[in-house]
Amino acid sequence: MTKGDIIIHYKIKENGIYVSKAVYTILGINLQGKKEILGLYLSESEGANFWLQVLTDLNNRGVKDILIASVDGLKGFPEAINSIFPKTEVQLCVIHQIRNSLKYVASKNQKEFMKDLKKVYKAVNKEQAENELDNLEEKWGNKYPIIIKSWRNKWDNLSNYFKYPEDIRKVIYTTNIIESVHRQFRKLTKTKGGFPNENSLLKLLYMGIKNAEKKWTMPIRNWSLTLSQLAIFFEGRLDKELNL
Repeated sequence: MTKGDIIIHYKIKENGIYVSKAVYTILGINLQGKKEILGLYLSESEGANFWLQVLTDLNNRGVKDILIASVDGLKGFPEAINSIFPKTEVQLCVIHQIRNSLKYVASKNQKEFMKDLKKVYKAVNKEQAENELDNLEEKWGNKYPIIIKSWRNKWDNLSNYFKYPEDIRKVIYTTNIIESVHRQFRKLTKTKGGFPNENSLLKLLYMGIKNAEKKWTMPIRNWSLTLSQLAIFFEGRLDKELNL
């Protein structure tokens, strides 16, 4: 499984001027249930072509299969994933979808709106979630149509996690698992206004990754059970690795 996260921007000097580049971190959970950084990428802009290059690079460096990719709503990312790893299931980060939705809700309505929205993403199954989404639209659709439209348009990739047991849901419904890495990045770069080149930035970010990895000594909670469930959901794709 892989995870992407909210981006961090840095100023990097190129041809005598500073340009803003985003850092994208790809984090995987391997068969031992441990976190592993699969890639770190810099770019001035995102899009299908950029993500296609990223996924092609991962494939060339040995990533042969991804069961579930948990990603933010980055333009072109789901399409790129499916072009290189056509069997991969894409789950959009529910937490980031909620945060983006609240940007459009008046402060006086946020508490009540969140109470109703929680019924959608905390539903026991997809059918119940869709019923609650209908209720949300009936109550708030006229006031906040852009929010309802966003949930409807992204629903296929937002709702994939409902098919799984709780242990798997916890792993894939949000990309927040990677924020510990980004905290390390910020610690090391907070006093830097800009960087003379990409390598100087990447060296610091590499140190941040090594600092974060010091805490990754144990597999995620209930990993043995989670792995056995994944082997059932993705029949045949883990047989060789698990000696089945």
